[in-house]
Amino acid sequence: MKLKSKLPRVGTTIFSVMSALATEQGAINLSQGFPDFDVDPGLIDCVAHHMRAGHNQYPPMQGIALLRERLAAKTLELQGARYDADSEITVTAGGTEAVFSAISAVVHRGDEVIILEPAYDAYGPIVELNGGVPVYCSLTYPDYAVDWDAVGRAVSERTRMIVLNSPHNPTGAVLSADDMTALMALTRGTDILILSDEVYEHIIFDGRRHESVSRYPELARRSFVVGSFGKTYHATGWKTGYCLAPAALTTELRRVHQYVVFAANAPIQHAYADFMADPRTYLGVADFYQRKRDLFLDLMQGSRFRALPCRGTYFAMFDYSAVSDEPDVDFARRLTVEHKVAAIPPSVFYDGGDDHRVLRFCFAKNDQTLQEAAQRLCRI
Repeated sequence: MKLKSKLPRVGTTIFSVMSALATEQGAINLSQGFPDFDVDPGLIDCVAHHMRAGHNQYPPMQGIALLRERLAAKTLELQGARYDADSEITVTAGGTEAVFSAISAVVHRGDEVIILEPAYDAYGPIVELNGGVPVYCSLTYPDYAVDWDAVGRAVSERTRMIVLNSPHNPTGAVLSADDMTALMALTRGTDILILSDEVYEHIIFDGRRHESVSRYPELARRSFVVGSFGKTYHATGWKTGYCLAPAALTTELRRVHQYVVFAANAPIQHAYADFMADPRTYLGVADFYQRKRDLFLDLMQGSRFRALPCRGTYFAMFDYSAVSDEPDVDFARRLTVEHKVAAIPPSVFYDGGDDHRVLRFCFAKNDQTLQEAAQRLCRI
């Protein structure tokens, strides 16, 4: 049987590769972005309660009503943006499913989608699966700021969508109010849509405000805004996210969503709805991770790795040029095998494999894990 791949350039993701290597080598895994500590026991009890209460069958396709109402209330309180819980909020099987369904809903064959790189590695393949054409624009190194002049030059009559990610994985960069102003100027008078991946919305540091596109009505009218409960509640394996979008866009997203997964996990939706009743469960996440960021950066000061600014997410980028001139993929592998610490080489997040001799470390780990990893890295 002869098969023609729809994604011939795509192999196993770097996350799976590095995590497997870390396991094989007995290394500390600071590569894949998941915590090594458990979720709040109260949240686990809440899921169990709803399982025992019989919430084990298909929930509504768009998500249970109370959870969507809590999301609408949170977005109004934090961003000043009104979304109708019935027609403009959809609960999805993780943030990536929301991204897939949004792109699939509106990108047609030949449409161009501008992607800012380094980029989460799902964006490009999803565009390609829908017959679209990814158009990559690089963030400026080393601050990873958006070059809006370059983005403007990338816009053509075929541009259908611009994909944003803030706080940004893998770099930890955060978009500003000036970025939102530039984006409004760029898209004004066009039919360009925006996909804003904001799954790290609550993990932003040093008193900065999260500049969601939902905060700006001119942008919100053309945007899908993607969020993730897994990032906020340390439960990445539960794969539950959501998408906010105007009713017309939500209608199209749901046309796809219902045939991808139909609905997200029922008892977990009920548990999140209960937990969101107390805003402290999500408003305290920034301080929690800022303390871990500061601890890890402190511990790494005795190393030959140079930290780049980290303004959000639970990832920190480190320049290793004082340690080695090896390509980042080779150095990441050697670091795992010889020094027993696994990291992600960011060149894999560039379409052209741009390599700035930096590595991405995940600090969503127990303090003891971070201390041991830093000790090993400081010995290099």
